[in-house]
Amino acid sequence: MKARLIFIIIAVTILPFSPLCRAALAAEPEVINGIAAVVNDDVITFSQVRVLSAPKERLLRSQYQGEELVAKIKEARAAALKDLIDRQLIIQAFKKESYQIPDFFLDQRVRQIIDESFGGDRNTFIKTLQAQNYTLGEFKKLETEKMVVQAMRQKNVSEKLKKIVISPNKIQDYYQKHRDEFTSKEQIKLRLIMIPARTADQNSQKAMAEEILSKLVKGAEFERMAQIYSEDSTRDLGGDWGWVDRGTLAPPLEKIAFNLPAGKISNIIELSGNYYILKVEDKRGGVTRSFTEVRDEIEKKLLQQEAQAVQERWLADLRQKAFIKTF
Repeated sequence: MKARLIFIIIAVTILPFSPLCRAALAAEPEVINGIAAVVNDDVITFSQVRVLSAPKERLLRSQYQGEELVAKIKEARAAALKDLIDRQLIIQAFKKESYQIPDFFLDQRVRQIIDESFGGDRNTFIKTLQAQNYTLGEFKKLETEKMVVQAMRQKNVSEKLKKIVISPNKIQDYYQKHRDEFTSKEQIKLRLIMIPARTADQNSQKAMAEEILSKLVKGAEFERMAQIYSEDSTRDLGGDWGWVDRGTLAPPLEKIAFNLPAGKISNIIELSGNYYILKVEDKRGGVTRSFTEVRDEIEKKLLQQEAQAVQERWLADLRQKAFIKTF
């Protein structure tokens, strides 16, 4: 009966095999191996840790360098070791419960991988494994462990989740506290004229800004005025900044720009010794979806959070009962 239960769970949680990922890991340089951790009677090696953290490490090397890179890689390997320890604890719990994965199901999984990733060509599949220094037996062992971990996670979480009910008040409270999540990004279509206030003739520069504003009020085209007078980098574009998100402009400019009605021109704004005139041509976003629209979405998210909490409590219990030593 237990074997049947695991079979059913696995059937909907199998993970895709990625030959590209395997190939990328195989390209990693050889390193000296050793014991990274002992989990009850099982050993986790440093090479296992490096294989798991390799994709993350490659990304880190493109983003950081020096001491910061060393620290980030250390964090990535620590996270990988934690994942491997948890995986080993789950596999041990699976064996302790005397669960089994039927051989025919594993064979079915291999056939599925061959069909989906290798166009049904078993020879290509075998050659790919050989190129990545895997035997078919080793590959089957890895796939078995994947399915065991997924099945055990589902079993220990799903049974407890059946008893969890997200109350309407909790859903409503989440909506009120996280309205930004359900509000579309607010943007304005902006044109801008900037007149620098040179120390030698600051008064004349301000007078120029006032004259430009006067012409705009009388109907002069903003684009043309920007091309003639502005010293902003968008001068040749007629001061066109395109669509601008909140957080792009300096706060004093943003406050005024986002409060301007579409089609309106600001007064002169003095900032850091320069004079600015803004025109908001259009607005979009800033609309918050109604509670009715997002209620189911919030409930699903809260259930996912509960599932993560249940899973972490289960893993914490496994860790507490186990002998774990890291090196």
